[in-house]
Amino acid sequence: MSVHVLSPGMATTIQAGPRRGWRHLGVAAAGAVDTYSHAIANLLVGNPVDAPALEITLAGPTLRFEQPVRIALCGAGIEARANGTTVPGWRPAMLPEGAELALGHCRTGARAYLAVSGGFQGAEVMGSTSTDLGTGFGGFAGRCLARGDRLGLAQPAQDRASGVRVARWWIDHTPDLDFGHSPHAVRILPGEGAGEPSPDLLGATWTVSAASNRQGLRLLGPPLEAGRGELLPSEPVTPGTIQLPPDGLPIVLLADAQTHGGYARAGHVILADRPRMSQLRPGDSLRFVACTRQQARQALRDQRRRLQRIALAIHARDHAHA
Repeated sequence: MSVHVLSPGMATTIQAGPRRGWRHLGVAAAGAVDTYSHAIANLLVGNPVDAPALEITLAGPTLRFEQPVRIALCGAGIEARANGTTVPGWRPAMLPEGAELALGHCRTGARAYLAVSGGFQGAEVMGSTSTDLGTGFGGFAGRCLARGDRLGLAQPAQDRASGVRVARWWIDHTPDLDFGHSPHAVRILPGEGAGEPSPDLLGATWTVSAASNRQGLRLLGPPLEAGRGELLPSEPVTPGTIQLPPDGLPIVLLADAQTHGGYARAGHVILADRPRMSQLRPGDSLRFVACTRQQARQALRDQRRRLQRIALAIHARDHAHA
C-alpha cells in the first residue's frame, strides 16, 4: 500500500507529535507547526490527533493513491482537486483506487495538513515519526518529499469508493485560525527574568520575513535596542520564545527551534496562539499583545475544549453514517 509522489510541492514533510523528553540532549521537538489544524485533520479521518500527516508549506504536492483512502485537508486554504473534483478543506473525503490528488498554492495561510485514514508510515526516532530537517531523521528519510518517492500507508480504508466523495458537512475553524484580520494579534508572556514586554515590542507592527522557516519566524520592523550589544550566555529556549539578535529584529521560534541560544529573550508566545501565528506568510503583519499567565491558561483550556467538542461531533457523524 503506497502513495506515489508525482511532484513534491515546495516543502512537504511527514509530521506527527513532537519529540518529548530529549531537549536536554540538544534534540529539537519537531512535529506539526500548526498543532490545531494537524489534530483536526487527523480526527476527520479517524486517527489519533498526533498521527503522522503531511505538512505542506505554501504550495503542495501531487499524489497518486494506489488504494482507496479517506483523506482530510486542514489549515491553510489550499487549492485541491482529486480526479478533477474539487476537494474543500475541513471535511473528510473518500478517494478511489488510483486517484490523483493535486494540491496547488495556499490561498490563505502558510501550512496545510493532509491526513489519511490510518496515517502515513514514517521512521520513528526517539518516540516520534516527525521529520527533523536539521538532523535528517524521522518521517521520510529525514527530509522533504521528492518526486518519485513512495509513501507507505498504515492501513487501507474500509470503504471501497468508486469515485471521489466529499462530505457535505465541515468543521468551523474560525475560532483559532482567522485569516481575515491584519495585523494579527499574538498574545505573549514576559521573557524569562523580565517584567512586562518592551513597549517598543508591543507598540510596533511587525512583518513576516521571507527568511522564515520551521525553525522560526523572522520579523521586520523598527529594530529594538534591547537586542543590540554583546551575545548573552547560552540559555534554554523553546518553541514560542521571542529572541532578539544583535540586529534588534525579533525571531519567534517555531517547532524546529534549537534547544539553546545566546540572544536576549523578549517574551514568549502563548501556546493557544501558536497555531494561528504559524499560519502567517511572508509579508503578513502581526502585533504582540501582553497577556497574563492566567489568561494564557484560560485560552489553552478553551482551545482544548473546542477540540474535544469537535472530536465528539466527528465521532457522532461517523456513527450516524455507519
